[in-house]
Amino acid sequence: MATMESLIGLVNRIQRACTVLGDHGGEGMSLWEALPSVAVVGGQSSGKSSVLESVVGRDFLPRGSGIVTRRPLVLQLHKTDRGQSEYAEFLHAPKRKFADFASVRKEISDETDRITGKSKQISNIPIHLSIYSPNVVNLTLIDLPGLTKVAVEGQPETIVEDIENMVRSYVEKPNCIILAISPANQDIATSDAIKLAREVDPSGDRTFGVLTKLDLMDKGTNALEVLEGRSYRLQHPWVGIVNRSQADINKNVDMISARRKEIEYFETSPEYGHLASKMGSEYLAKLLSQHLETVIRQRIPSIIALINKTIDELNAELDRIGRPIAVDSGAQLYTILELCRAFDRVFKEHLDGGRPGGDRIYGVFDHQLPAALKKLPLDRHLSLKNVQKVVSEADGYQPHLIAPEQGYRRLIDGSINYFKGPAEASVDAVHLVLKELVRKSIVATEELKRFPSLQADIANAANEALERFREESRRTVLRLVDMESSYLTVEFFRKLHLEPEKGPNANPNVPNADRYSDNHFRRIGSNVSAYIGMVCDTLKNTIPKAVVYCQVREAKRALLNNFYAQVGRREKEQLGAMLDEDPALMEKRLTIAKRLELYKSARDEIDAVAWK
Repeated sequence: MATMESLIGLVNRIQRACTVLGDHGGEGMSLWEALPSVAVVGGQSSGKSSVLESVVGRDFLPRGSGIVTRRPLVLQLHKTDRGQSEYAEFLHAPKRKFADFASVRKEISDETDRITGKSKQISNIPIHLSIYSPNVVNLTLIDLPGLTKVAVEGQPETIVEDIENMVRSYVEKPNCIILAISPANQDIATSDAIKLAREVDPSGDRTFGVLTKLDLMDKGTNALEVLEGRSYRLQHPWVGIVNRSQADINKNVDMISARRKEIEYFETSPEYGHLASKMGSEYLAKLLSQHLETVIRQRIPSIIALINKTIDELNAELDRIGRPIAVDSGAQLYTILELCRAFDRVFKEHLDGGRPGGDRIYGVFDHQLPAALKKLPLDRHLSLKNVQKVVSEADGYQPHLIAPEQGYRRLIDGSINYFKGPAEASVDAVHLVLKELVRKSIVATEELKRFPSLQADIANAANEALERFREESRRTVLRLVDMESSYLTVEFFRKLHLEPEKGPNANPNVPNADRYSDNHFRRIGSNVSAYIGMVCDTLKNTIPKAVVYCQVREAKRALLNNFYAQVGRREKEQLGAMLDEDPALMEKRLTIAKRLELYKSARDEIDAVAWK
């Protein structure tokens, strides 16, 4: 079975690692909170600081009147091998070792002032101090601000409530052992520490009572009623402490001498002599350490369960945000190509109907293009006045003899030319839809979220490809329009020539010269309009085919082909730059990885130490 020092020492190391990683809060219970520690609670001037110094065996805490402890002090004691020198370390100054404990006291004061200022304000931001010494037991103690009943000058009105709430936030946790400090020269019924302990631990299972200032009681009185559990019973025995007197402090009496003096006091006391073996700061430290070891051993199954649960959660979170990327160029290239394929799959789902967006392309062909064709100014172009003008200009000085063929061609060419606008508009509309789908696909590709640089590279490459597809599509639809002008459907006009002229004023027996009337030009305009209607129906079908072939089909088939070729030629540094991640995400992954390593290590070490 593990020794007490090894198990508690391990817990101390884990708690310190948790603190370094900031793993001491958040949703649910953190590992720090699951591991037991001792909170030191007492009223102002109850002797809390002296008890702590007696346990440590060093004079290191700030002293003074009023609220001296204005921030929680998380004190971790680490027992070292005999003969090794003593030193202290602060979490906020990890590279500095304090061998002089007077400088530890000054650093605590300076660090307190750094947060609270040189005022009488308090802060719940803890100071973390580790002391390494062969003269201590492995233990984690939390020194909390002294409970008070009234605010003094310079303190906010809420100071009494603020301190109590801060202390309560520590002692109400089920894994917190409460060290309730009460002065013997005051009525135990009025003890602030006992009152609060009774509220958060009514059974007394977590509370240890400490009675200080036994040597300052009125002559003829003693504290046996309390120490023997008759006045106020706890599950654990009361421990009496005799701290250094103010005169001893003024004379710089060291803690080792003070401990000897304390032992001598109890051994020679007529009232407490029979309790001497269970009194004093050394006994208190061993008692707390033994109890802490027992509690830790009892909690090992639940601690391991919490660790396993947290490991699963951290692994799931790492899977969600992505594991670290390999550093060799082959792995980087493979990763980039896989990410591109993931984007491409999402993009195709948008087009093929698995995701929304592709239907907007059909909307361009089914609504936008027909609406644009209807709005063409063909009626104005084929008005009687314009037909007369175009035909006359086409005839020149020599009027046409039979049919105004040049006039027909000019009217048809002019009409067909109007189709270029809707054709190009269809190309541009589909281009905008495709660009939007690229943007949506990048956002929707979970694997890409951690790589903003690669997102930008893919977006640029995809948009460049879409521009090329748009230009090819524009050339193609304009060719379709030009084709209609370059070769007219002769059969259409032959049929028109065979049809007799219709209308109320039509008379086939009158000379041709008489037919150069309004009706004649109206018929020309009507014939051209009928032909243009046929062309319109044709283009209404062929423009969408061209657009889909040149833009949509190519986007599905070869959106990132050029990008793939470029990436394959890039050097390792360039590939690495493409996989640059959001610094905040990288920091988050690093923190999760460190926490995961901590929890796995804690699980293995607790298993090894607890059951060997």
